[in-house]
Order: sequence, then C-alpha cells, then structure tokens
Amino acid sequence: MEHELPPRERILSTAYELFSQRGIRDVGVEEVITRSGVAKATLYRHFPSKDALVLAFLARREQRWTLETVEAGARERGRTPEERLLAVFDVFDEWFRRDDFDACAFINVLLEMGWGHPLGRASIQYLENIRAIVRSMAEDAGLRDTDSFARSWHILMKGSIISAAEGDTEAARRAQAMARTLIEQHRPHA
Repeated sequence: MEHELPPRERILSTAYELFSQRGIRDVGVEEVITRSGVAKATLYRHFPSKDALVLAFLARREQRWTLETVEAGARERGRTPEERLLAVFDVFDEWFRRDDFDACAFINVLLEMGWGHPLGRASIQYLENIRAIVRSMAEDAGLRDTDSFARSWHILMKGSIISAAEGDTEAARRAQAMARTLIEQHRPHA
C-alpha cells in the first residue's frame, strides 16, 4: 500500500517515521530514498534539500500532533474551557503510555539543531503556535494574563514530555495536578 502513494507522499511518510523515531541528524537522505523506494532525483525534485524535507516533516507534525491529536483531543474531552485545558494532560497521559511514544519533535529538532539554525527557528515557531492554542483556550476560560498563563502552562507540557521520555509514565498526571493550581492563580480577582 505504501508504494501506491504518490512519490512525494512516500518520501514524506518515510521521513516522518524516521525523523520521529531517531531524530534529524541520525537519518540520512540516502536512507529516506531507499526506504521510500524513490530515485534520488525524485526526492530532490520534491524537497530540494534535507532541510526542506525536515520543514515539511515539522509542518506535518504540527497538523497530526498539535492540531489533530492534542488540540482536537482536548476539545473533545472537555465540556468547559477549563476542562479542555486540563484535558491536554489526559491526551498526554495516553500518549506517554503508548509503545510508540516519541517525545516532542519540535523540542527534539530545536535541541539537535540549536536556536540559531533555520530548523531550530522553525521549531521555536511551532512551539509558539502551541502556546497560542493554550492562550486561546485560557481566554475562552476567562483567565487573566493569558500570555503568562500560556508560557507557564507550556513549561508544564514540555516538562511532562521530558519526564515521560525519562520513563515517568505518571508525568502527565503530575503536570495536570500542577496545572489545576496554575488555573486557580490566573482566575479573575473576585
């Protein structure tokens, strides 16, 4: 079935799997070419450089993970804006317990490439997009100082991901408990 996909999609699907599992530097273009079953010229016609392929991977990761899994999952699970915020960690809890848990591609690429590299800067932008979603959810919940809230909330998200990568399967539950306190701190003054 994989070979029934158009070449660009085969390349991107292969790169997505490899980059998610092993990171950017550990995966060479030759491996992507071999695993996707395309010619070198085909890969470079669709992605003029490895960086272009990584940028496409990051865009797909945002669509699949940030929007379709985390944001949609939180919105489906919570009835109220506050419940939707807290449900982010329910989504994380399920993710952390999966055999294919692969941590955060945006954090991984940022750490691999550094903040000064174009891929690092792209990762920083994708992380900001996550904060924007949290900020919007905080606004919906009527919380105050939503920018500060989103930054603190994002620290809980990123910290729980790192803890889960260390083997702490309860990391999302721990972060969710701290998140409840953060919500309390950002409620409007009575």
